[in-house]
Amino acid sequence: MKVETVYEISFQTNGDSRGYLTAIEQNIDIPFEIKRIFYMHHVTLDRGGHAHIDTDQVIIPIAGSFKVKVFDGVNEDVYILNDCTKGIYTPRLTFCELFDFTEDAVCLVLANTYYDIKMSLRTKDDYLSYLKRTK
Repeated sequence: MKVETVYEISFQTNGDSRGYLTAIEQNIDIPFEIKRIFYMHHVTLDRGGHAHIDTDQVIIPIAGSFKVKVFDGVNEDVYILNDCTKGIYTPRLTFCELFDFTEDAVCLVLANTYYDIKMSLRTKDDYLSYLKRTK
């Protein structure tokens, strides 16, 4: 089954003989105000493996490719990210695992909150327990 709250976003890309320019605008392309930007590179092990209680994110493959497994407590889906003109929106309380990074992969993440580890559910068991308590 597909995780219905996660979806792909295509970014406006313009090109000519000089190359391409891809623009990303908050509240237009990104469905939230951007408070934090971070990127992962030279990745040697899987990343993610947690869910954020209050953070919505957009995950973008700037270079190379990687996979993102998303889980909403019931349904699971896997996205292959390999096109820098597209990203995926993952709303709060989506458990995400990033894996199969190519050697040249760069993963950019846009988030609507500042980082607070206390607002993360660091294991799938903690995530499922949290979902049961809050329903």
